[in-house]
Amino acid sequence: MPLSQHLEELRGRIIWALLGLVPIFVVSLYFGEDLVQFLIQPALRALRDAGQPDTLQGISPLDVFGSYMKVSLIVAAVIGSPWLLYQLWRFVAPGLHHHERRFVYFLLPLSGLLTALGVVFLYAVILPLMLSWLVTFGTGLGHSRSTVAPLPQGITLAHVPVLAADPPAPKVGDEWVNITMNARRVCIGAKPDGSADVLSATLHRDATIVQQFSIASYVGLLFTMTLAFAAAFQAPVVVLLLGWVGIIDQKFLKKYRRYAIFACGIIAAMITPGDPGSMIMMWVPLVLLYELGGVLLRVFPASRVAGPKPADDGAGEG
Repeated sequence: MPLSQHLEELRGRIIWALLGLVPIFVVSLYFGEDLVQFLIQPALRALRDAGQPDTLQGISPLDVFGSYMKVSLIVAAVIGSPWLLYQLWRFVAPGLHHHERRFVYFLLPLSGLLTALGVVFLYAVILPLMLSWLVTFGTGLGHSRSTVAPLPQGITLAHVPVLAADPPAPKVGDEWVNITMNARRVCIGAKPDGSADVLSATLHRDATIVQQFSIASYVGLLFTMTLAFAAAFQAPVVVLLLGWVGIIDQKFLKKYRRYAIFACGIIAAMITPGDPGSMIMMWVPLVLLYELGGVLLRVFPASRVAGPKPADDGAGEG
């Protein structure tokens, strides 16, 4: 093809790729509230466990809506990634030989699986550890203490019940502390559906610095960490590619293993906040992924993946 036809084909593939994401994005918008609630749960748990208000803040008028849209876009891109890869494949496949296509058939599923494992590992293991350390560090910095003195004569303290959950049918004016939510709550009436209309004031343990995250900054951090972990979990793919083109081999991997382990430690320190727990939890999988790359390179050398090369392997065919 001449360059103009290649550009026209690329434009068409981009249009089809974006159009394929539209219905997924619409569905993501419909479930956007549930998605946001799911993603912020690690932050809420970390705040609650540290005795801080388990709420996120919207600093600017667009924070909540922008985060809602960003989460929906990210979910649409992740779910629609097979469609995006398919359109990319349709664009490059005509220019590849048959034996070259076999490498792509092998690498794409492997890369997708590793990406999914990286994201799950981040959300289930690293993110709770990281947030717990960050919240604990922040609340423990410059810890404040209140003074204690005898009550003045004739003064008695009001009694507010401390409950693990809201009462089932509070009356107007009833007040209590929900220790699970770290909040003081009061019933001011009834909603149109008959349920209690309750106002809430967040409570926190004594601390000079109260941890209150912005929803926009949290979603931005989560997005950045997701990209970092998805990239870090591609280590076996990188080892395979370098081995297939002849840059490294099994002797190279064995000789420089100690340097690779050291490099994994540096990468773990760079993509985690620096606390020992999350660094170790990230360092160990990176080392295992490096070793997995070596195992895959030994089991699937380039000659085995490419297979026998025919006399005319159909380069440039549709």
